[in-house]
Amino acid sequence: MTSTIAPRVRTLVLLLVAAAGLLLAGAGPVSAHAALTGSDPRQGAVVDKAPQQVSLTFSEKVALSDDSLRVLDPKGKRVDRGDPAGTGGTTYAVKLHGGLPDGTYTVTYQVVSEDSHPVAGAYTFSIGAPSQTSVSVDGQTAGGGVVGVLYGFGRYVSYAGFIVLVGGAAFVLGCWRRGTAVRSVQRLVVSGWLALTAATLGLLLMRGSYTGSGKVGDIFDLDLLGQVLQTKTGAALVSRLLLLAAAALFIAVLFGAYDKRDDEEKRDLTFGLAIGGTVVAAGLAASWAMSEHASTGLQPGLAMPVDVLHLLAVAGWLGGLTALLVALYRAPAETPVDAAAVRRFSQLAFGSVLTLVATGVYQSWRQLGSWSAFTGTRYGQLLLIKIGLVVLLVGIAWISRRWTARLAESGVAESAVAESAVAEADAGRVTADEAEKEHVATGAGASTTAKGASGAGSASGAGDASGAGSAGADGDSERAAQLARQRAAIDSARRKRERDADPNRFGLRRSVLAEAGVAVVLLAVTTMLTSTEPGRTEEQAAAATSSATADANAAGALTLDMSFDTGGEDGKGVVRIDLDPARPGSNEMHVYVLRPNGRAFDIPEVKIAFTLESQDIGPLPVVPDHISTGHWSASGVQIPMAGEWKVAVTVRTSDIDQATVSKNAQIG
Repeated sequence: MTSTIAPRVRTLVLLLVAAAGLLLAGAGPVSAHAALTGSDPRQGAVVDKAPQQVSLTFSEKVALSDDSLRVLDPKGKRVDRGDPAGTGGTTYAVKLHGGLPDGTYTVTYQVVSEDSHPVAGAYTFSIGAPSQTSVSVDGQTAGGGVVGVLYGFGRYVSYAGFIVLVGGAAFVLGCWRRGTAVRSVQRLVVSGWLALTAATLGLLLMRGSYTGSGKVGDIFDLDLLGQVLQTKTGAALVSRLLLLAAAALFIAVLFGAYDKRDDEEKRDLTFGLAIGGTVVAAGLAASWAMSEHASTGLQPGLAMPVDVLHLLAVAGWLGGLTALLVALYRAPAETPVDAAAVRRFSQLAFGSVLTLVATGVYQSWRQLGSWSAFTGTRYGQLLLIKIGLVVLLVGIAWISRRWTARLAESGVAESAVAESAVAEADAGRVTADEAEKEHVATGAGASTTAKGASGAGSASGAGDASGAGSAGADGDSERAAQLARQRAAIDSARRKRERDADPNRFGLRRSVLAEAGVAVVLLAVTTMLTSTEPGRTEEQAAAATSSATADANAAGALTLDMSFDTGGEDGKGVVRIDLDPARPGSNEMHVYVLRPNGRAFDIPEVKIAFTLESQDIGPLPVVPDHISTGHWSASGVQIPMAGEWKVAVTVRTSDIDQATVSKNAQIG
């Protein structure tokens, strides 16, 4: 049975890892966790005279470098001067050179949010009147490219290594101490340590390039590494490496010295390892909590310890599950996983699930803030997927508990049979001893007679027999040792066949394997979740944008956002129309086409039409001129009278894919 199970296990594990990889690959660049909520001049604005500075406002504090904010003229030349600096709160500004000519200027920004994720973007404004510009705002992304993919993979590996390291050690120390001598379990925990250490080193080296240029060659730039070490994320990664050195000592004691101690020493050593291991594991979990989501936003003082508990619960459940799976399939026949160990792990997993539920509810409230964010934001959608996977995992775990109960019952029955067999064997030995004593007593006289008759012969052949007996003894001992090894191998194979043939153990194996498979996908979704903008932040940014639009409308300008989907490849987006002053007569109109993530992109054609249905006026067509990437403009747009106008926009994303969207707006 084992020969047929092992290939299936390997195939299923490979498929699950591939599925996790596809999930991670499809995640794309890391989403920004600090959103741009305002700017001065605002996006698409046409100002009468050149401003002295450009300021940007974000949803949270950000970290700046010398080139974080740049302003480029229509020819692509920088017109900003000095380093960007904060002006109070979450607003940052960079000063401009004086006497700037009329035209369209491009503002680019690349900063690092408080929760360690890079944020990049660009927009345009005009002085005097819009103009052609050679600057493209496409490709203004952070955390993308080869370095972004490698960094995302390193994050996944680091989470997986932490879970296997902490959960595997907890399973051995708290549930199955006989596992300290099992090589497969030792290799699993050591592999977790190696994976976490290697991933942490890689993240530390890639951090500077990941938040900056994105170039592979900058990974080994020592100047960038020095800058990273001065940041919160760099300090967290270095702290993690130091704690991993302590974890190496813990592993060495657990798998090297523990099994060699007597029972009393093992009790003392278990207490020390439990205390030390908990401190090291909590410290490793804190290296994430102190630098990511929990460290910023609402209630960071409470969120960070809750995040530590959440990570420890994940490790105890999923890491222990991995160790149990390895033990069920790879433990030698001499030290099988008993029902008591599985039952203890079941209790550990139950406590971990309760902790996960409690901490998860708090984290969900903190990161979402409203029920609508569950379906209206990407973070909420991923969280729903995670909740579904956790529910599925708990359901499979319930099946595993049933198999554990059956295994325990069969174990009790086997113990009773074994005790009966031992009793019968003891009785048999007593009967055999009595028979042997009777046989010895009966044959005592014959033995004495034979001894006298054989005395002469034994004396004459003593010299020859001594040499042959010595050589024969050596050969017999070697042969006996060989036979003993063969018998031990046969007994071990027999016990393994009997263990694998147990239907209860086989059922437990399958359910635990299914749990591990779901856990791999759950880990991938969790990694994506930690690199996605929280729903609360996304909704706050949207509210701030709406407020800014309302202010602009109150001043006489009109801004309309309309989502479109042409049905083709890359056919989804948002078209934004700015009409100023949005009154009867001549108006200035700007059209922006944005991807769903807010990035500007070009399409082949944009057409606008105004219709006043109440007066049967229109449609009045307007074909704007292309200004820059994702930006069109038209001047002298005539609105004949005030009223509720229907503004229809036709967007064409390819030769055959186009769509028309419309929205009503009060003009005048």
